[in-house]
Amino acid sequence: MNFASDNTGPVHPKVMDALINANTGYALPYGKDDLTKQTLQDIRNLFEAPDAAVFLVSLGTAANSIALATLAQPWDTIFCHTLAHIHKDECNAPEFYSGGAKLTLVSGPDAKMNSDNLRNLILKEENRGAHGPQRGPISLTQTTERGTVYSLEEIKNIASVAKEFNLPLHMDGARFANALQTLGCSAAEMTWKSGVDAVTFGGTKNGLMAVEAVILFNPKHAWEFELRRKRGAHLFSKHRFLAAQMQSYLASDLWLNLAKKANQSCARLVKGLKENSEVQLDFEPVTNMVFAHWTRASHQRLHAAGAQYYVLAGDYTTGPKREMLPARLVTDWSATNEDVDKFLDILRG
Repeated sequence: MNFASDNTGPVHPKVMDALINANTGYALPYGKDDLTKQTLQDIRNLFEAPDAAVFLVSLGTAANSIALATLAQPWDTIFCHTLAHIHKDECNAPEFYSGGAKLTLVSGPDAKMNSDNLRNLILKEENRGAHGPQRGPISLTQTTERGTVYSLEEIKNIASVAKEFNLPLHMDGARFANALQTLGCSAAEMTWKSGVDAVTFGGTKNGLMAVEAVILFNPKHAWEFELRRKRGAHLFSKHRFLAAQMQSYLASDLWLNLAKKANQSCARLVKGLKENSEVQLDFEPVTNMVFAHWTRASHQRLHAAGAQYYVLAGDYTTGPKREMLPARLVTDWSATNEDVDKFLDILRG
């Protein structure tokens, strides 16, 4: 019953096999090996973007931060939602890697930027000459930090605002596959066909050990990203082990199948939660994350039985039994129906 995070789950066996298979003989370092070259081409094919510049790094913070640093000048401000991962959970890494670019926070319901709010905030910048921040890239999180998903229309609306001001649009796709499964579209349709200029294509939360891809649909940024990746200490020497993971992830649509399994486990969980009159859902879950409230007594019962998940506020160990406390649950590809059903049974008491 481990629903703490999709980061806590195991690496998929096919990925482990790919790493073992790559661990034979010699290969050129720093991404010059044949396996990396083929993997980068596989990603271009997936995104229907033959001219895209594609890079591999080991973790999402590096992917987001180096991508945004490539798109932003140090005197720019990067526009993102108030709950964006780059604001809440990356310890100012985008500011660090960009050499000082700040973040401007855009509000909107369901953890999604509102395009009108975005336009209004953009208009407030670049009005003070050298005294104020300049307009920089826009970054949206897909899946959002509350498990919601931008529709293609919503992405296009934000892209339209970005184009209006000639600003690049970045997508943090740490849970890219989960969102894609929900929307039922192609990778191209959710990115460059909707106006996205750069995307972080995540895999670590979806069965990989440690690899993320950055896709820059305008290859003019390629050399700068390459330099920033090296300068930021994220150019792996034994690069083939990043490529091996990613290639196995893409093979036979493993990445989509794993996301589908995680989403289905979450849907099963949500169905049971909705049937429990003591549970209040904070958002309508559409991918693999749930935010909900239930009583302290139920939290105590679940944790005593070994359930793992985050209680987001308050001490569940002491206080009024009937007080409602918030929780976050995340399912990964390895979640089982048995664990979901056991969790729901214990929650029901």
